[in-house]
Amino acid sequence: MGKTLVEKIFESHLVDSPAEGIFVLRLDAVFCHEITTPIAINDLVSRGLDRVFDPSKIKAVIDHVTPAKDSKTAEQGKILREWARRHGIRDFFDIGRNGVCHAIFPEKGFVRPGYVIIMGDSHTCTHGAFGAFAAGVGTTDLEVGILKGVCAFRTPKTMKIKITGPLKNGVFAKDVILSIIGRIGVNGATDRVIEFTGDVVKGMSMESRMTLSNMAVEAGATSGVIAPDMATVEYLWPFIKSEYPSMEAALGDYSKWASDPDANYDEVLEHDVGGLEPLSTFGFKPDQIKTVREMDGTKVDQVYIGSCTNGRIEDLRIAAEVLKGKIISDSVRGIVSPATPEIFKKAVEEGIIQVFMDAGFCVTNPTCGACLGMSNGVLAPGEVCVSTTNRNFNGRMGKGGMVHLVSPATAAASAIAGHITNSELFKG
Repeated sequence: MGKTLVEKIFESHLVDSPAEGIFVLRLDAVFCHEITTPIAINDLVSRGLDRVFDPSKIKAVIDHVTPAKDSKTAEQGKILREWARRHGIRDFFDIGRNGVCHAIFPEKGFVRPGYVIIMGDSHTCTHGAFGAFAAGVGTTDLEVGILKGVCAFRTPKTMKIKITGPLKNGVFAKDVILSIIGRIGVNGATDRVIEFTGDVVKGMSMESRMTLSNMAVEAGATSGVIAPDMATVEYLWPFIKSEYPSMEAALGDYSKWASDPDANYDEVLEHDVGGLEPLSTFGFKPDQIKTVREMDGTKVDQVYIGSCTNGRIEDLRIAAEVLKGKIISDSVRGIVSPATPEIFKKAVEEGIIQVFMDAGFCVTNPTCGACLGMSNGVLAPGEVCVSTTNRNFNGRMGKGGMVHLVSPATAAASAIAGHITNSELFKG
């Protein structure tokens, strides 16, 4: 019997199996940010265990509230900053060099096919787009990972979703993943890994693949993975070119991180998106979706473009294409947050930031703040936000606020109209 991609990763990283169905895996990287890691740091210090297993394998960033908005968030940043200095953690990204964790870490080349990665953040699953097993963990697992470089997981069951198309113009990866979550539900992949396959996935950029994997957790999945191919190699080439004589050689090596043809899946679904329209959430769960056409006319107070889901240069380019030469509605606050300084720089060089500013958007520094209602775009009770983020839970972006999750194209079009509407990129 063949093995799935994740089974191969587990087998190659196995340190121990202390009980049936439990696998202790060696970690290639532990990612950290200032919201969840300081709790782990303080607990380790209180236990006399202020150590790290390997400072070169720990990557840390201040990204959720940046710059700090009050004394509490300043303290969180201080704890992470001093810990990184204390242990010689070279890859620490402080104010001015920081970006949204799940955008900046892949951008820096810290994610590779076959890796096992943990972080105290549920959207760590984003990195599965590279053919890695990446999972969000709780404080205890994070502490063990920091201290020992290992983490325990259950038997990896994989749900394969083959996405077929082709996609219509104006329909994007965000619409695809919303359609999948809408189909299987928020618990549809609980305690499983989703492996995304099919021609639609093969045709996607790495940015779009990260959008798919990023929201796998919204269907309950531990991670969302995609087998590496030449698109993966091309994205990583600046970081791996000294390791391989050619891209083809790198691809040959990375091809081992693919599921075998006779691998045993827990479930296999075929998902045809050939007739898919742009989508929007309508309630307080990511599986509550309708077409944008059905939501047309829904009043909007704020439009937010950014986050680890849709704050990359590809996303900003799409939104700018819709916004160019247009002015957003007087009734809308438009906010855009490029996910990393490098993305911000590219957006400036390409004239994208100018397009946003000319349209009436507020352009902010890279931050996660608005996504979880901490800063840079919090809603007042009764307000409605169209957002390119990943969660629409009740109160997510502010107590009493409503969030509708959409693609960057739909967000930009809705900002212009003052209500939810399809972009001109979608011809219907």
